[in-house]
Amino acid sequence: MDTFIQQIINGLVLGSVYALVALGYTMVYGIINLINFAHGEVLMVGALTSWTVVTVLAGLGLPGWLLLLLGLIAAVIVCAVLNYSIEKIAYRPLRNAPRLAPLITAMGMSLLLQTLAMIIWKPNYKSFPILLPGEPHHIGGAVINNVQILILVSTAVTLAGLMYLVNRTKLGRAMRATAENPRVAALMGVRPDTVISATFVIGAALAALAGVMYAANYGSVQHTMGFLPGLKAFTAAVFGGIGNLAGAMVGGVLLGLIEALGAGYIGDLTGGVLGSHYQDIFAFVVLILVLTLRPQGLLGERVADRA
Repeated sequence: MDTFIQQIINGLVLGSVYALVALGYTMVYGIINLINFAHGEVLMVGALTSWTVVTVLAGLGLPGWLLLLLGLIAAVIVCAVLNYSIEKIAYRPLRNAPRLAPLITAMGMSLLLQTLAMIIWKPNYKSFPILLPGEPHHIGGAVINNVQILILVSTAVTLAGLMYLVNRTKLGRAMRATAENPRVAALMGVRPDTVISATFVIGAALAALAGVMYAANYGSVQHTMGFLPGLKAFTAAVFGGIGNLAGAMVGGVLLGLIEALGAGYIGDLTGGVLGSHYQDIFAFVVLILVLTLRPQGLLGERVADRA
């Protein structure tokens, strides 16, 4: 039972990171029907940016929570500028092109960002400092630390804030109008290009938060670290229902739980043939099953019907 509770905690933490990234995928897809496959690399840039800030400021004697906050702010700013530039330079000129063109561009942008990060930060793994020390908290025989609690709380608060933004604010109404029909929205005074750019900026902020939390939890950063979380977050978005904010959250958490429980028990289920290092297969098994049995996702795909 202690092992089960521990794996549930690990799954919730991992799923929260997936959910933050999946929200960025699903917001962009819901408005312009584009899968931004460079989104995982935005997470990576956020993690490496925060590592740089934390490392540079570490000698000033600042408390760990302040270093983490400053690193997060820097990561959000850099990622927002980066994603805004990607949308304007790489995606906007292809908005009316065949769907294959922006998809290939997104893959190329992913490889470009990985290469640039390798040049800037070098290819070696870097240790992310422990910024929130303290005694771990015990739940029965399971353990949860301060960073994991922060991840769970920040994800819940972020989702609540995002739902309020989309459903209750002027920008949210503009997003929904642009998703419905950008030409009609423009006639009503909405500026579709501005709304789409804002969507990319918000998605970048979510990816930056996920990158910093991921680095703080696992303790290392590197230029390829965004590939698998990005791919799994895309799986989570499809799992929950692409274009559906609640679906992205549910899909991310469920995928994290499936992966953690699978990693914890796959050895027993296979008689020791497979170990916990095979945990990555679960995300892709889930993706295959969802696309085969329920391609619209658990909560249903939510993309506006365009006139």
